[in-house]
Amino acid sequence: MESLEKSSVIETPLAELHRSAGARMGVWFGAAQPDDFGDIREEQRFANESVALIDKTHRAYLTFTGPDRVRYLNAILTNDIKSLAVGHSNISLLLNPQGRILAEIETHALPDRLLCISYGMIRARLVEWLEKYIIMDDVTLTDDSDNFGTLALEGPKTAAAVRELTATDFLAMADATSLDSAIRNRGGSAIPCRLLRRSANSAEFIVAQKDLHALWNILQEAARKSGGGAMGYAALSAQRLAQGVPWFGYDFGEKQIPHEAGLQDSHISYSKGCYTGQEIVERVRSRGQVNRQRVSLLFAGDAKIVPVAGETLLLDGAEVGYVTRAAQSFYPPAILAMAYVRKEGAAVGTVLTSGGQAATIGRLPLSVEPAQ
Repeated sequence: MESLEKSSVIETPLAELHRSAGARMGVWFGAAQPDDFGDIREEQRFANESVALIDKTHRAYLTFTGPDRVRYLNAILTNDIKSLAVGHSNISLLLNPQGRILAEIETHALPDRLLCISYGMIRARLVEWLEKYIIMDDVTLTDDSDNFGTLALEGPKTAAAVRELTATDFLAMADATSLDSAIRNRGGSAIPCRLLRRSANSAEFIVAQKDLHALWNILQEAARKSGGGAMGYAALSAQRLAQGVPWFGYDFGEKQIPHEAGLQDSHISYSKGCYTGQEIVERVRSRGQVNRQRVSLLFAGDAKIVPVAGETLLLDGAEVGYVTRAAQSFYPPAILAMAYVRKEGAAVGTVLTSGGQAATIGRLPLSVEPAQ
């Protein structure tokens, strides 16, 4: 959980609903989100054995229209926007000229616009950065962050729940694709949404903010019917650590370049042409190494204390890195963490120590055998 001044915390649309349901609230991605709904272990089980409902209303939504929208974004983002077919999406980085990461942006190609999704905590700066690059291009940027919200279902029973809710064959969709859909509501009405498939076990629903309360209740009922329920960010953080998924603002940001953060294969196109920061990316790529890199850590079974962000990592008594994020996981049952480690100590299988506790650099994704 982040430590931010209360006045700087974004009050998310469903925060009061979660409080009234008894959730313990925290600050995640700069926004008020549930730490948990009472049982972190059970919430992580939902995502691994049934279906978990997740509030993702901390996002920023930026819409780009105009005939030059594709050319414009392709010239400033690290991934290939020109090749995106309608209904498809990819994830890019916005870099500064020194190659450091300003933002992580997911771009969706829609028939008449591009929808970019990022984080509310950098919303104002992101709009400023992006508008700076609109010079001669015929592009209009619209900040739709106050108009939309996202809720997600995750787990092995997600596809069945989506099919029942929308009459969509979710398994027939490709990963990173989306389509216009509607959620069946009581009384025969429907809630329009954009249905996104992240994987066979992960669906997201982008809806108008006015429909978020109703949609949360519908999805919660569906999750419970499948043996699942709502999942807070303590369990979600553990889940993402087990999957090896880094979080912007936690595990990478303005202090890192893409290769240090391990994003060179997922967030960058090497054939698309020029973009801001490309020279640095190509230079690092040609050299084939960086001085430090992001790794995943699996703490020894007798470890009892979850390390805090910034905690030092040692190799044979010498400092070689630091922890970025850590959590107690139950799938697998262990303390997990992400960290940055100098290259001499970053090999898979290397044993480091943090606060007197041993941690091994792991290969991902980690096993998700349930805790006993």
